Amino acid sequence: MKFFSKACIGAFALLSLAGCGLTETATTAGAVAASKAEEVKQGQAQIQQVQQQLDQINAQAAQRLQEADQAASK
Repeated sequence: MKFFSKACIGAFALLSLAGCGLTETATTAGAVAASKAEEVKQGQAQIQQVQQQLDQINAQAAQRLQEADQAASK
């Protein structure tokens, strides 16, 4: 029983000291996660913008090809 009491006191001391670090770690992890989520959101917006530009360029190229075909058939 004496060993169990010492083990409990030791565990309590370790958990008390670790608790301070865990709170800071959790806070830091939350901030990093929020930052990464914002980066992902911005990256997705950039991908969407580039996709729209590519679609626009492809539409222009298709229109020019069609105009060239019409001009060649005259």
